[in-house]
Amino acid sequence: MKRPGHFVLILILGSLAALSPFSIDMYLPGFDVIARDLKTSVPSVSLSLSGFFIGISAGQLLYGPLLDKFGRKLPLYFGMALYIAASLGCLAVTDIDQLIVLRFVQAIGSCAASVAAMAMVRDLFTVAESPKVFASLMLVIAVSPMLAPTAGGYLIEAFGWQWVFVFLAFMAAAILVAVIFFLPESYQPDRAYSLKPGPILRSMTAVATNPQFFTYCLVNALTFAGLFAYVAASPIVFMTIFGVSKTGYGWIFALLSVAFIGLSQVNSLLLRWFNSNKVIALALPAQALISLAFLAAAAAGWLNLYSTVAFIALYLGCLGLINPNSAALTLAPFNKNAGSASALMGALQMGLGALASVVVSLFPEKSSLPMPLIMAVVAVLAWLILLAGRRLITRQVEAEPGLSTVAH
Repeated sequence: MKRPGHFVLILILGSLAALSPFSIDMYLPGFDVIARDLKTSVPSVSLSLSGFFIGISAGQLLYGPLLDKFGRKLPLYFGMALYIAASLGCLAVTDIDQLIVLRFVQAIGSCAASVAAMAMVRDLFTVAESPKVFASLMLVIAVSPMLAPTAGGYLIEAFGWQWVFVFLAFMAAAILVAVIFFLPESYQPDRAYSLKPGPILRSMTAVATNPQFFTYCLVNALTFAGLFAYVAASPIVFMTIFGVSKTGYGWIFALLSVAFIGLSQVNSLLLRWFNSNKVIALALPAQALISLAFLAAAAAGWLNLYSTVAFIALYLGCLGLINPNSAALTLAPFNKNAGSASALMGALQMGLGALASVVVSLFPEKSSLPMPLIMAVVAVLAWLILLAGRRLITRQVEAEPGLSTVAH
């Protein structure tokens, strides 16, 4: 297959990467309606979000070796078909336990899309190009928080929450058609790659113990856990505590996405003058200080709707600078094992996201504290890990000078 143009590649890869965020965000305005229909509570409904995060975290570890063994497209076909089937299954649920299980299965399918998209960026673009490509992907991905809750709110108001899953099934089908006909296979299947547990574990261990990988992977995953805490807590904070309507919540969610989108695109400009390490070194401490101020304001009872939106916007803006660079630096040392590296990165990201969303559900329903508390903890931890990890990377580069062009 002839390689399509840059724009088409970014659009398809971005659509694959956006499938999971869309699946997360679109049904958020319906939490209270789902709770009433299934005779449960809003925090219990939020466990279906946790189930999705757990599924996508576990599933990525499955798809990483499959992508390295069979190429990128065959496992992708399987995952997309599973996603469509689980989405349609959500139409028939009668209790919250069924919804949690089906959301878990839906996530297992969707993570094939996200892992394949990240691995194919590494396949199709150079290390120098990757941060800008990831920033472009962020533009496509970030459209989902702008469109998904708003569209979901209107869809739920007009037809009921089940229609969100009808829409998601059709969306996945359209992406699958684009993958089949317009996306080239970017990696030749490695028939020598063993799917036995021993070789897989050795491959994963070799990836996970690389200092550059675990430093920037942890930075990426921890800062994203703050985003998932926001996603899980936002229906409670905005609709329950501040009394915002479903459609109003969707518009707030869209407005906050502009901060993430805008700064991820500013990142492309900054890379003309600064390397990825420098951008992260400036953005991460800023995010930590912002989240600590947010926590202090919440603990003192000073927050209102507008100040809450402002703090979240600043956090997401910093994330827009951190994420494209941390993702590119995480995958930079790998060529042959890019699928496994992408899977480990995604698994840790979603695993910590699942943990953050579960922690949110443990707090009282009308508490605004979980969101800033989790944001502050993960941002400060990420900052400390970056400071320690960069020393380890420097030592490795000094011991193995050939790694310098990859590490920096």
